[in-house]
Amino acid sequence: MQALYAQLLVGLINGSFYALLSLGLAVIFGMLNIINFAHGAVYMMGAFVAYFLLNLGGINYWWALLLAPIIVGIFGMILERTMLQWLTGLDHLYGLLLTFGIALIVQGVFQNYFGSSGLPYAIPDQLKGGMNLGFMFLPVYRGWVVIFSLVVCLATWFL
Repeated sequence: MQALYAQLLVGLINGSFYALLSLGLAVIFGMLNIINFAHGAVYMMGAFVAYFLLNLGGINYWWALLLAPIIVGIFGMILERTMLQWLTGLDHLYGLLLTFGIALIVQGVFQNYFGSSGLPYAIPDQLKGGMNLGFMFLPVYRGWVVIFSLVVCLATWFL
């Protein structure tokens, strides 16, 4: 029974990540009417921007968490203004091909410079530690992922 509870909790945590990703895809398709294949690459870019702000910029974790989406959002606005806006009213295939190409370029650039394995970063003191649930040890930062995902999804639904 403990293994079942642990698998259900891990599924909830992974589902929270997927909910945030799919929410972004749904909003982009709903507003721009473009199938965005570059969404995952831009999501990855946000992680790298946060990493650079933390390690190279020497910025606090919470400021990096605030600034990374803003910086990546500006990149997305530049993409929309320079490339995606010209696809309005055309077949969806053009947007799909353009965003797929953008995804390949972004992934290729980051993989060329940093490799395909993850980069280590320090967890902030407020998110260190965890809770013993009896059937598994839950890190605090994973619990906050579930809460944040729930808040964002509910805010999108009701607002």
